[in-house]
This record gives sequence, C-alpha cells and structure tokens, in this order.
Amino acid sequence: MDMTIPEIKYEYLDHTADVQIHSWGENLKEAFEQAAMAMFSYMTEIDSVTIRETHEIEADAEDLEGLLYHFLDEFLFLFSAEPFQIARKVEITEFDTKNFKIKAKGHGEEFDIQIHPQGTEVKAITYSNMQIHQNPNRVDIFVIIDI
Repeated sequence: MDMTIPEIKYEYLDHTADVQIHSWGENLKEAFEQAAMAMFSYMTEIDSVTIRETHEIEADAEDLEGLLYHFLDEFLFLFSAEPFQIARKVEITEFDTKNFKIKAKGHGEEFDIQIHPQGTEVKAITYSNMQIHQNPNRVDIFVIIDI
C-alpha cells in the first residue's frame, strides 16, 4: 500500500457563512480525493494526523454531483461519529462513473484534541453552487460546506 501523501491541490474560497472548497486533479478520481482531503484539512491541521488505521466508505447516487455529495458526506459521518476518525490521505479504490458508485479508504487516526488542533466544524455538505468541470488534462471541483 502506497502511503505517500499526495501534493495539495485544493484551496478555500470566501463564501458568506460557509466555505467553498476548490479542488483539482489530473482526473476525476484525484479531484474527488483532494476535495475530501480539503474537508479534513479544514477540520484540523492535517499535518498533525498520522496514518495509523484505515476506514472504508461506500457511496452511490443518481448523478456525478450526487456522488460527490454522498462521498464527502460519508467521510464527514466518519469524522462525526465516535470514535471520530480523521483522514490524512483519501484513496478511491473503486470509481464507477457510469453507475455512480464509489468505494474509498480514509487513512488516518482517531481525532484527539490533545494532538490535533481544532479547526472549524463542518456541519454539512451542500449542493449549493456545486460544480464539476472536466477538461482533458484537469478536473476542477467546487463544493460549499456548511460550517
């Protein structure tokens, strides 16, 4: 299993009462993974997270935007339910863009306020202004999270 931490390909854009994540990658898989990592990074200083355990999630939907929503929501649930899991690396293991199904792993550890600086609480993923732009050499994703 490759535990190399990928290059950061996301940023935060100002949005009233929420935050907009802009992630990108060479393909859809990488852009999705970066969006999830951006969400976790907003919750704590991601460099403080050590890869100690792996948790798997699955999501499905009716369309690509729905798949992005449910993918992020599953990882948010992983963090919101005890024990609170925070991922340092997100890895999509199965990505079916025709039937809109996804399986992924979050590699990280249990969130511990003594170790991980508390960032901003993410309350929910939203469909508001969600965008997925697919170009030949780059995919850009914009998603607003409720904080």
